[in-house]
Amino acid sequence: MKIGVEAFFRGEICGYENLPTEGGFIIACNHESLLDPPIVGSNIPQEIAFFARKTLWKKGFASWWLDGVGTIPVDRDGGSDVTAIKRVIQSLRSGKAVILFPEGTRSKDGKLQQAKPGVGMMACKMQVPVIPARIFGSFDALGRDSSLKLGTSVSVRFGAQLSPSEFDHPSDGKLRYPNAADRIMASIAALSRPKEKVI
Repeated sequence: MKIGVEAFFRGEICGYENLPTEGGFIIACNHESLLDPPIVGSNIPQEIAFFARKTLWKKGFASWWLDGVGTIPVDRDGGSDVTAIKRVIQSLRSGKAVILFPEGTRSKDGKLQQAKPGVGMMACKMQVPVIPARIFGSFDALGRDSSLKLGTSVSVRFGAQLSPSEFDHPSDGKLRYPNAADRIMASIAALSRPKEKVI
C-alpha cells in the first residue's frame, strides 16, 4: 500500500524518529479526508490498528477495507463503547500502534477542529505514549463533497512523543479527559508542514 500511496500522492513524510520501536502506543492525527487512514497507516512500520466510528461500515469497498486492516468500530463519541475499549487495550498490550482521530469526524473545510473528549479518555486509560501526527493536503486530494485528485501533494509529520504525564492531569477532575484531548490536539496543531524536496 505504501508504494501506491507514494505513486499517487507525492509529498514528504517526516518524524519517523519519534515513533517508538517497541511496545504499544497511540498515534493521534487530524482528520481531513477518507484518505487519512491508509496514508498515515502505510507510513508506520509497526503493526497497527485503526479506530473508526461504526457509521463508516457500509456495503462495498469501504467495509471490506476496514475489516481487512483490522479496524476497531466505535460509537461516534467513543467514550462508552466498552467492546471497542477492550479491543484497543488488547491491541496496545500486544504491541500494536493504534491510530485515533481526536476530531471524531472529517473536517468540512480542511481546518483543524476541536478534539472530542473520547480521545482524552482513551489516552488517559491506556497510559501509553501518544505520538501527535498531522496530515497536510489530504483535504485537497479528497475533501468532503469533492472528487479524488490523484497527484495532489499529501505530507505527514509525526511529532515528538507525549508521555502520559504530559497530557493526563488527574487533578483536573471532571475536566480530565476533555483537557487531555485539548492538550493532544494542541500538539497536533503545533506541527508544521514538511518542506518538500526539490528534484
